[in-house]
Amino acid sequence: MSTERTEVQVRPGGEADLDALTAIYNHYVRETPITFDTAVFTPEERRPWLLSHPEDGPHRLMVATDTDSQGTPGNAQRILGYATSSAFRPKPAYATSVEVTIYLAPDAGGRGVGTSLYKALFDALAEEDLHRAYAGIAQPNEASVRLHERFGFRHVGTYREVGRKFGRYWDVAWYEKDL
Repeated sequence: MSTERTEVQVRPGGEADLDALTAIYNHYVRETPITFDTAVFTPEERRPWLLSHPEDGPHRLMVATDTDSQGTPGNAQRILGYATSSAFRPKPAYATSVEVTIYLAPDAGGRGVGTSLYKALFDALAEEDLHRAYAGIAQPNEASVRLHERFGFRHVGTYREVGRKFGRYWDVAWYEKDL
C-alpha cells in the first residue's frame, strides 16, 4: 500500500455512483471477510441500500473521488471509497444510534482516503440528533481498528466466531464513539 496521501474530494453519494460503489463492495464480498455477504450484487440489487442514505438526516453516504493534477475535481472522477451511517437497529429507541462503515477501492488504502471520508461523515452528522456511533470490524483488520481509534472509537466487546465465510469462522470486534 502506498503511504503517499491522495488529494480527494468528498461529497454525498448519489445515483450516478451506484455502479462504482457496487464494484467496490463486491470486491470485499468476493475477496475478504470484511463483509459477511457471500454473494455479489448487481447495481440494481444495491439500489435500495443507496436510496436509504439521503443527502441529509442521520443516515448518510459520503463518497471520496480523486482530483486531477491541479487539485481541482475532474470530469471523470474515480471513486476511491465511501463511508456510511445507517440505522443501528430497527426499534425506535435506537434512533439516536448509527452504525458506520467504510469501504475503499482495493488500491486506495493507506493514503488518507478513509480519514477524509470519516471526517466528512462525522462533520455532516454533527448537527443531527445522534448520541452514539457503532462500528463492527471483522478480525483481523488492524488498519480499520487504527482508523476507528483515531476518530475516538473505543473497543466495547468482541463477538467470537460470529460469522462463517471462506470455510472458517470470524470474530467481529465492536467499537463505539460518542457523538
